[in-house]
Amino acid sequence: MVRFAWLLFAGCLLLPATAWAQADSGNIAGVVRDTSGAVMPGVTVEAASPALIERVRSVITDSQGLYRIVDLRPGTYTVTFTLPGFSTVKREGVALTTGFTANVNADLKVGSLEETITVTGEAPVVDTQNVEQQQTLSREILDAIPTSKRPAQFITLIVGADGGANASTLHDVGGVGSDRAFFGVHGQRADDMTYNFGGMDSRVFSGGGFQYNAHTFEEVVVETAAGSAEATTGGVQINIIPKDGGNTFAGTMSAELTGPKLQSDNINDYLRTHGVASAGAVRRYYDVGGGIGGPISQSKLWFFAAARYEDRSLYQAGNYYNKKQGTVFYEPDLSRPAYNHDFSKDASLRVTWQASQKQKFVVSFTEHPS
Repeated sequence: MVRFAWLLFAGCLLLPATAWAQADSGNIAGVVRDTSGAVMPGVTVEAASPALIERVRSVITDSQGLYRIVDLRPGTYTVTFTLPGFSTVKREGVALTTGFTANVNADLKVGSLEETITVTGEAPVVDTQNVEQQQTLSREILDAIPTSKRPAQFITLIVGADGGANASTLHDVGGVGSDRAFFGVHGQRADDMTYNFGGMDSRVFSGGGFQYNAHTFEEVVVETAAGSAEATTGGVQINIIPKDGGNTFAGTMSAELTGPKLQSDNINDYLRTHGVASAGAVRRYYDVGGGIGGPISQSKLWFFAAARYEDRSLYQAGNYYNKKQGTVFYEPDLSRPAYNHDFSKDASLRVTWQASQKQKFVVSFTEHPS
């Protein structure tokens, strides 16, 4: 039995990574021709980016002049085309996001390798090889918009999203609502929504909700229709792409806080005379965290570590402490509104090891201490 388990483990390591890689990576593909329009086989195509731990990924065009570079981390790439006897063509500024296939073609002319033609222009923005309907929230968007970084709150950024019965907790301007809630698009069942972290279903771990640390996000992809057959449900798929380290050290920190003095309500005398004495309000809320990443060994071993602490306390509308605590009678103490309180801790570590040109291992660890 032990021998079988080891064989099964070894077999899993040998499986192609393509299917898994689609969950947290993009591709660059295209065709190479000469100036007469004839396709060119045997051209070396290289994609280089700081997002790649190995720095450069290369392929050779096939007999039809086609190439495809897969499993590329989100980032900005420079694509270089080389063939002896022809000038080198370089295409810069190719922005790649998760699930996106950038179409980059090239026309080579006769010349020397020392001659390099740099092509500038708008990066591809239309994916002609993918029918999935999805919206990508890049790190720049997540940092710039004044909204909560919890995946459940992304409903405010998705066109056509409907929270149904959860709408009151999802449309949360203050950002103190639930870490986990569900919504649908185009009439989908909210219960069919799936949270994935790096392609792995993370809706429920050990019977409890899995909380997310936004400092570990590289970007978030929200798939709303025409999804992959690999999806376990037919609803919205939220895929969180985790951050890797890099060849330079970089970090980030953030702090969010609010309280009752930063909040208002619509309680007036009319509502008070009809028994509505108070509204739900924030008693105390703060969320602090940060992350740092960098090289353990240049282009060989990277790390990214993050931590977060959230403390949330909300007043319960219309509920108060009992003046006659310890008796069978209840008399509300209007000076002491009741409240709930919860907190969340997170400690995360991700290590990326480029074992060889074609083998890469990633180990992720997350703990939520009680």
